[in-house]
Amino acid sequence: MTIQQLLKTAPVTTLLLASFIGLFIMQVLTGVDANNPSTEALLKWGANALPFTMGDDPWRLVSSAFLHIGLMHLLFNGFAMYFFGQIAEPMFGSAKFLALFLLTAIGGNLLNSYVTWQSILDGTGQPGLSAGASGGIMGIGAALLIAALFKISVNGMVLNLKSLIFIMGINLVYGFAVPGIDNAGHIGGAITGLVIALAFAIGYRQRLAVAIQNAAIQQQRTLNAYQTNYSYSAHDNPSYNSQYSGQYREQHDNQSPYNATSIEQSPHIDANSTEQDAAFANNETNTADIYTNNSADSITANNSPLSNEAVHNSIKPEALKKPSIIWQLLPWLAMLLISIGFVWWWQDIHQQLLQVLKAIE
Repeated sequence: MTIQQLLKTAPVTTLLLASFIGLFIMQVLTGVDANNPSTEALLKWGANALPFTMGDDPWRLVSSAFLHIGLMHLLFNGFAMYFFGQIAEPMFGSAKFLALFLLTAIGGNLLNSYVTWQSILDGTGQPGLSAGASGGIMGIGAALLIAALFKISVNGMVLNLKSLIFIMGINLVYGFAVPGIDNAGHIGGAITGLVIALAFAIGYRQRLAVAIQNAAIQQQRTLNAYQTNYSYSAHDNPSYNSQYSGQYREQHDNQSPYNATSIEQSPHIDANSTEQDAAFANNETNTADIYTNNSADSITANNSPLSNEAVHNSIKPEALKKPSIIWQLLPWLAMLLISIGFVWWWQDIHQQLLQVLKAIE
């Protein structure tokens, strides 16, 4: 995928990658070692360090997610962001994707600070520093796991759950196997991503159910539009009656045994027989007329309840349903609650730190 395509498909992902690279270039231009930056340089550029982050610099919870320790660290996280971002951003939307990255990065840094603080209180650890987008990237990966589990599609394609589990597993195992990796940051980001994605998936399922119901209602409406029957009375088709009557009379006349030719050829027919023949023919003609009229009347009587009117299906389809706004706001509500929880968490560690420093003084 070219830069232009990535910018069009996933603009936030493109901007995040540009910020990672841009910040790294600025560090190098100011004299920071590209492969082994010093602790002082990392602290200057916003790395996460317990005494500072839990003290007066809470902004380091965010800034450290854009800072990388060396070129290889940048390349590894940059590739992971490129791979996950072009899938996750179209799925969740640019605004939710950005909030997802920031909150998962903060969640990873907070868990790292909490674990470090607890180890200091236990006497088994000491303050350190961390940096990198790994927490946010693990959060995005965990969100994609939930999306694959709920079979949420991206442009008609469903994510491969096994592949995502394999990728996430490699990152976690690598973090525990190699010293110096911020495992707490990875786990904290992944847990935060799971919670946010779960809220998104539940809302998505509910909206999808309403969309399926509306599609069924719309299909029923379409079927009802074609279920219309038309029927006309005999008075609306006079040509049919006249043609039917004429054909009947012509057929009857042709079948009559008393025709003009037989009268002319018989020398023994008297006046009385002629009158009887005329009366009989008269009687047959009247009978045919009566039969024809009765047939027409019967057709009219049978069709009269439907004459000149269309018979419509009387079943009225249900009204289209609207998804509840709560399902659209659920991911944002979840992120709001998580943000409030993070503020409380930072305040709690901050107060503990102040109490310890006060006791030492």
